[in-house]
Amino acid sequence: MLEYAQKSIEQIQKITATQTENIQKAAYLFAEAIIQDKIIHTFGTGHSQMIGLELFTRASGLANVNTIMDDLVVSVSGARRGAAIERVSGLSDILWEKYAIQPGDIMVVISNSGRNAMPIEMAMRARKEGIPVIAITSLEQSRQYPSRHDSGKKLYELANLVIDNCVPSGDGLMRIDGSLAGPASSLSGIFIVNAIATEAMKIVASKGCKLPVYFSQNIDGYSNEELYLRYENRIKHL
Repeated sequence: MLEYAQKSIEQIQKITATQTENIQKAAYLFAEAIIQDKIIHTFGTGHSQMIGLELFTRASGLANVNTIMDDLVVSVSGARRGAAIERVSGLSDILWEKYAIQPGDIMVVISNSGRNAMPIEMAMRARKEGIPVIAITSLEQSRQYPSRHDSGKKLYELANLVIDNCVPSGDGLMRIDGSLAGPASSLSGIFIVNAIATEAMKIVASKGCKLPVYFSQNIDGYSNEELYLRYENRIKHL
């Protein structure tokens, strides 16, 4: 077997063995948001945004998901610029005001290191507004290094619920010629958010409620237009 494949399997097994209880707790929060017709918001900077995007307008995924997207939090204007910006205080409040985040909604904040200003301040703002925060982070790495925020806090210290992605410090599953290789945080995060979402769907279905799930646009005979119309006034990027 390919070494990365073996390490990845072991990584998923570790998450399953240690994080199932918290994944189930997150699923109940998702399920409540679905039943109450609320929105699940996701936020991450750099590669962590990919994990939030996995839930957004995804075939076989939930339709009541909004991903906070802006060139401030991706690398389209330069990788070094993006890495510097995620450490700047005050920007999360600016982004918050661009989205119609309402009482009863949920915020999922993804940050592998959990130490940079933007994800920390997004969690702070959500808590201030009474929005429950689910954090997906590496507790090993986060506990190893100091916060880059003036409060001295890290993401895991601010969330209502923390899911440890079990990623080793440095985000590598392998060591090749003395260098860490084989990133783990995207693989782990995408597994976690899909596990939460599918468990939530099962809870909602067991209660006899209709699931807001997208069909693939590439399968004839199905349309997502009803869901687009339902959420277009509450989800910015539809």
